[in-house]
Formats: sequence, C-alpha cells, structure tokens
Amino acid sequence: MLYHELPAEDMPRHYILSHCIWVDDEGASPGSSIEVINGKIIRIERGGHIFPENMATLEYIMRDKLVTYGLCDVHVHLRQPGFEAKETIATGTTAAMMGGYTAVCAMPNLNPTPDSVEHIEEELNHIKEDGAISVYPYAAITIDRKGRQLVDMETLREYAIAFSDDGSGVQSEEMMRKAMEEAARLDVIIAAHCEVNDLLKGGYIHDGEYCKANGHKGICSESEWGQIERDLKLAEETGCRYHVCHISTKESVELIRQAKKRGVKVTCETGPHYLVFCDEDLMDEGRFKMNPPIRSREDRDALIEGIKDGTIDCIATDHAPHTADEKSRGLKGSAMGVVGLETAFGVCYTHLVKTGIITLERLVELMCLNPRRIFGLEVDGEANFAVFNLDKKWTVNPENFASKGKATPFEGMQLTGKPERLIFEGKLIDLIFQGYSKSSKAFQQ
Repeated sequence: MLYHELPAEDMPRHYILSHCIWVDDEGASPGSSIEVINGKIIRIERGGHIFPENMATLEYIMRDKLVTYGLCDVHVHLRQPGFEAKETIATGTTAAMMGGYTAVCAMPNLNPTPDSVEHIEEELNHIKEDGAISVYPYAAITIDRKGRQLVDMETLREYAIAFSDDGSGVQSEEMMRKAMEEAARLDVIIAAHCEVNDLLKGGYIHDGEYCKANGHKGICSESEWGQIERDLKLAEETGCRYHVCHISTKESVELIRQAKKRGVKVTCETGPHYLVFCDEDLMDEGRFKMNPPIRSREDRDALIEGIKDGTIDCIATDHAPHTADEKSRGLKGSAMGVVGLETAFGVCYTHLVKTGIITLERLVELMCLNPRRIFGLEVDGEANFAVFNLDKKWTVNPENFASKGKATPFEGMQLTGKPERLIFEGKLIDLIFQGYSKSSKAFQQ
C-alpha cells in the first residue's frame, strides 16, 4: 500500500518526535524534538528534550531523520474539474503527500476556469471532498484565461491564493498593467506564466544545439524573458506583488536579480528538471517535453547560481500530468508537461545538497519556508510535518506513482532521500513504498 493512516480511535493526541534533525528559519539542529498536542506544536526543543510525566504520549525516535514543516508547492496542476483522465484531486494530492508535501497551490487551467465565484466554488467542493492535504486554488487573471477581460479580483480574492493565467501569457501590456494596478490596490499576487506567443513560431523544445542537430522546431529564450522584462517594468510602476512562474533562462535570472536590487516586489520559482538537465540530455520522448522547455547548459548553470544567491525564491514542480497516450508521441507530438511531486525532494537532495551546491537548510527554505512566506501560508503552530530518511536510496519507477501521470524525465534515476511519515492536521501517516493500495480512495477515482 502507498500509505497508512492510523484509525482515529487508535490515534494518540500527544506526539513527541525525538532525536531528529529539525530545520527551520534558525537552521538545522540535530538532536531536536518536537512536541505536538491535538494537532498543535507545543514545543520545539533543540539538542534534547524532556518527556512530560503525566500524559499519554507516543514517541517516535527519528534518529538522524530530517523533520521539517511539510513541503509546499506553489505550482501544481490537479486537472479537476474538467480533465479527470489526466489527474484528480484525490490522485494529485496523494502524489503530493507521497512526496512530503502538506500544501499545494492549484493552477487554474481547468474547465470551468476559476474566473468567477461559481466556478472556483466548484473546484473548492472537489478539494473539500477529495483533498488528502491542503490545496489552495489560483483564480485566473482574465476571463477563461483568454487575456481580454479582467476577472473580478476583489470578489475572488477571498477564495484564491493568487491570480494566474498559467499555461498562457497575458499578451496585452495594457491588460497586464490593468491587472497589476488592481492587484496592487487589493494587495494580492499576480503569478505569471511568461510567454510571448509571436515568438513561439511552432517551436516545442529549446532552440539549441539538440534542436538544430535533430531537425526539431525551437522555442527561443526571448519568448520567456521578453515578457518578464515587460512585466517587471509594470510591477515597478504599479507596486504590484509579482511572482514569476517556472523560469528557465539565464536572462530571466539576471532580469529578476536586478529588479530585486531596485526594490521591485518580485519573487520567482524554477523547477527541479531545469536545475538537473540541459538540452544536451534530451531524448525524443514525451517525458522530456514541458513548457518552458529544458534549455542550455548555460541556462541551467545560471539557474543554479540563482538558487545559491537568493535570486530564485522557490523550487516548484509544475506537476502537469497527462494521459499515457498524450505523452507517447515523442518531442514533436506529445503534450507539454511532466509530473514531479513524488520525485522533487529526492532529485533536489541528491543533485543539489549531496553534491554541495546548496545546504540542506537552503533546500528546506526553497521547498518549504519561502513558498509559505510569499503566499501567506505560515504554519502558525499547526503540526504539519514531513519526516525524511536522508539515507534512503531508491530508483524512480513511474509505475509506482500515485499520480495518474507517469511521464517524468527522472525515470530510472537513482536518488537518495525520501519521505517516510507525515503528520497532517494532527494525524500520523506512515508512507509505505510497496506499490499501489487498491483500497486507497485515490485509486478508486
């Protein structure tokens, strides 16, 4: 089975997670303990603990295990409502849980588009019914994400974590200015998928050496950074809080770096695949096709510098599942998008921390703490923890994914580091890696 949640009647309400490596804003503290009563953090003690004498407790010895607040992904596609063949709330949030996440932010390319209260409430009903962890939906920036008419942000802000037309760049500068002015007035975030349609010219992978050598059509880097450059100017003028989705080019990194120095209210994310691969690693398989595409070695190196120096704030998966048929048509014919929730921590720990590129503390900042700060999801005492075995070696096998999507560029890769337990809303969940649980709610969808 994928995971086991202890029955409510067997659940102690008082936990102590002891002898662990606790990581938070103050850094990593080996030998720490966390005390939880009725789903609330009562005490975090570094370097040792004192057991209460007169309360029924359940102690978990987490010797040398990483314990931190549950991971938070600000960019996932859960596909429901409208595209349940690709993913559902149940399967997507189970996949997130299996990856050590206790919170995800769901993108708005759905049917119906969450561009009105009626439409976003439909999504929220699915989340309430089937969500295994916390899900915070985005609302669209424009009606039906078509870039022509602004949504009623003032009404929708009570329902949405932020506003995005993800999957589509807002082509009109006038429309984006209008959106940013309203977002600044309401103090909400615009999260932008940056893509200049006129520069795409039928491309589907990075316009680099692999593309030219193998007769493919390329996507130029300016299609991304050109719109980022425009939006940073607008954000600076309007004072809007502006978050850039899935950056992939060296120019994007430098534009955001300089904007931050000028005081622009900008944050950004990149994905694990952009930090590990470059276009030299491409194969003519759908599992290597996503938007934006995997780019050059120079772009990858610039992204790594961006996570090291703080220019890049978050690592987000852009988890984008499709059916097996949609991903079976090579680079040219496959749908854009790969899955990532179940591999993200292992990929980043293996390729970024164990190689000495960044510290464990920085990884937790990128995957857990910063996403919550930026989008206002501070933990505030809630006992939502993830426990990771940093010594666990495993091989990525998509057939064992909880997600309906199986297309990942990391297929077959050997990784180190995997989640073992979650505490979510006071419930202890053991994550077990023995294949599918046919009784799990996620797999009855």
